[in-house]
Amino acid sequence: MLILNGTPFQPATLQLTGIPGMQAGQAWVALVFCILYLISIIGNLTILALVIKESALRQPMYYFLSVLSLNDLGVSFSTLPTVLATFCFNYRRVGFDACLVQMFFIHTFSFMESGILLAMSFDRFVAICDPLRYATMLPNNRIMAMGLCILAKSFTTLFPFPFLVKRLPFCKGNVLHHSFCLHPDLMKVACGDIHVNNIYGLFVVVFTYGIDSTFILLSYVLILRAVLAIASQEQQLKALNTCMSHICAVLAFYVPIIAVSMIHRFWKSAPPVVHVMMSNVYLFVPPMLNPIIYSVKTREIRRGILKAFYKSQSLGRLRTLRELS
Repeated sequence: MLILNGTPFQPATLQLTGIPGMQAGQAWVALVFCILYLISIIGNLTILALVIKESALRQPMYYFLSVLSLNDLGVSFSTLPTVLATFCFNYRRVGFDACLVQMFFIHTFSFMESGILLAMSFDRFVAICDPLRYATMLPNNRIMAMGLCILAKSFTTLFPFPFLVKRLPFCKGNVLHHSFCLHPDLMKVACGDIHVNNIYGLFVVVFTYGIDSTFILLSYVLILRAVLAIASQEQQLKALNTCMSHICAVLAFYVPIIAVSMIHRFWKSAPPVVHVMMSNVYLFVPPMLNPIIYSVKTREIRRGILKAFYKSQSLGRLRTLRELS
């Protein structure tokens, strides 16, 4: 029987698991995760540094991009402690309350990303459909207000989750199926009435992902209509090209979510490794891909990176010359 503070309802610790069937190659799995974290953290920090330092990037589009990078850092740092402990140090235990805190932050940052992508689609809509009013419609204080609204929405909708989980008894064991804590995973080891958790979880998913994705799709329908009204084909392609980075970021975020939902709905007999891998893709791929996408597809970001690179090379040469002289 699981005991915490003299009660038979909640475990003192929960046991995390790695990737099923890959115990023998755990060192390689740890290496892959370390590379993913390095790319995500360095890439998003680079985007933030460029937006702060480069005056050419002080525009609404890049302010939204910096918010996205901050959020991606939040996703990475939310999972990092337990993932590295599991794969690098083979330490698979996490305190029950610590697990609830991690669950809250992982889901909060994930739901925030959806809201940020919606705000970025609005930015693209204004830039293409009403370019003359672009700067006046998206001043810095409005961008900040939009960011705070996204944060408040995610925080308030996810805040009840730890308390809804805390009230449940856990008598189906204490072994989770991932190297981090997720609400659906905790529900699998809870033995009380989880109907409230499931109903509220469905409400939050529809309220966030459902509404956000609908408005993102609507914004691109309006953008496409505005682009097709442009007489010049060259100008049409130029207008669409400004949206490509955002479209790729939306696909990188929503495709794994749709895949996870489809597997849970239509492939219930899927091997555990499939569910684990898809959850990892959902949490690790967008924070890693977003800085790469915007670095490759956005000319101003590329210029900023090259400028910083050449500047660091020039400083290195100057230091070398000073040392030689």
